[in-house]
Amino acid sequence: MKHRIAFYDLDKTITRAPTWTRFLVTAAWHGPRWRLAVLPVAALAALGFPLRLVDRARLKRLTHRLVIGPAVAPPHMAALASRFAARTLSHNLRRGALARIDADRAAGYRLVLATASFDFYVGAIAEALRFDDVVATAGRRSDDGDHAPGCDGDNCYGLAKLATVEAWMQRAGIARDAATVRFYSDHVSDAPTLGWADEAFAVNAHAPLRALARRRGWTLLDWRR
Repeated sequence: MKHRIAFYDLDKTITRAPTWTRFLVTAAWHGPRWRLAVLPVAALAALGFPLRLVDRARLKRLTHRLVIGPAVAPPHMAALASRFAARTLSHNLRRGALARIDADRAAGYRLVLATASFDFYVGAIAEALRFDDVVATAGRRSDDGDHAPGCDGDNCYGLAKLATVEAWMQRAGIARDAATVRFYSDHVSDAPTLGWADEAFAVNAHAPLRALARRRGWTLLDWRR
């Protein structure tokens, strides 16, 4: 019998809005009050991305250092993640996504959250949504074990997400030909993983993904209504 696996992207697939900026606000609010004052600086740094002055991984590192700080003890980060997960579940989820997750679970699919967001807060969201596993960008740790700015390895985006998903399957002992795979995403950057899946779902798709989905015969879903 084949394994049945459903991979879900997070930001703007399951959630209505991206999560990283919202996590930064949560961290600033529950940290020293002066960190709230650096949020506009972080927003200015974010403007460098569309101008191609900074890539996604470096932007994450910069905004992490500015807003969260250079070192965060694991218990404090876990508390932030728990608060953020609770707020995400109450204010930032799409009902259509929740219904589909429940349907896949009922159909016997192993649910895996596959996202470029950082593992140190995504895990709490995945647990609250009763996902079985997480594939995410690994946050860097200091020699003392504290959470530090930056990625430990690749930012789990584009081709790197597919590589990370394949590595997860190897660790899980699941051969590709022994699994039926679904993948859900809102963004064309996930085209490599959508093309690799047996069933590809372009969800809440922006124009480039919508056009590609029509050419490739991928299923279009809209959970924005």
